[in-house]
Order: sequence, then C-alpha cells, then structure tokens
Amino acid sequence: MTNEEFEKLVGEGIDAIGEKFLSRLKNVEVIIEDDPTPQQMEKLKLHNTLLFGLYEGVPLTKRQSYGQVLPDKITIFKNSIERVYTRPEDIRQAVKNTVWHEIAHHFGMDEEQVRAAEHKRDS
Repeated sequence: MTNEEFEKLVGEGIDAIGEKFLSRLKNVEVIIEDDPTPQQMEKLKLHNTLLFGLYEGVPLTKRQSYGQVLPDKITIFKNSIERVYTRPEDIRQAVKNTVWHEIAHHFGMDEEQVRAAEHKRDS
C-alpha cells in the first residue's frame, strides 16, 4: 500500500470518530511513521512486539495549567499494521481501530479501560 493510500485510511479512521469527540480533541496531532523508534519501544518496555499505534502526551483528564506546550502526538505505524494484515479491508479496519484506541488514550483512558471499551464496542 502506498503512503498516500495509508494516509487516506488514517484520515478515514479520524473521521469515523465522530464530531462529538473530534470537537473535543485539543492540541493533538496524528502522524504516520513506518516503525516505532528504539526509544519508543524501550519506553514501553516492548521487545519483539509489533506496535500499531502510540499516544504520547498529556491526556485531557490530567491537564491543569496546560499551555504553551507542543501538541500531543498520536503515531500510527504503517509497517506494523501491514506485517499483520495484507488485505486492504483488513488494513482499513486495523487503522480505524488503532486511531480509535489512541484517541481514547488522549481522552484519559488507560490501557485496561481502552480494551474494555473496545470489547464493549465490538460486542
């Protein structure tokens, strides 16, 4: 899949979030990288693991005196997703789910809460 096609899927994933939540995204940028950096993997204590996405920043629920800071960053890792999924429709769904997952972290959900919400959403 080309970078442009993948970028379009990320845009679709963001659009699927819905205006109710998109309007509440504050100071966050979504980017695409091929792979996580060694520093990102070390910070998460991940070894020999594929990482689809990563939220780096201060969740909305933890912001108090919050100003003049760089945007939070959500990174979607193209190569990791494409290593697991080969069919375009599967890649599209994985990207959509990953974007949703990382935006949930931006709204203050920890990993356990996100997984529970995903399970409830998919049921």
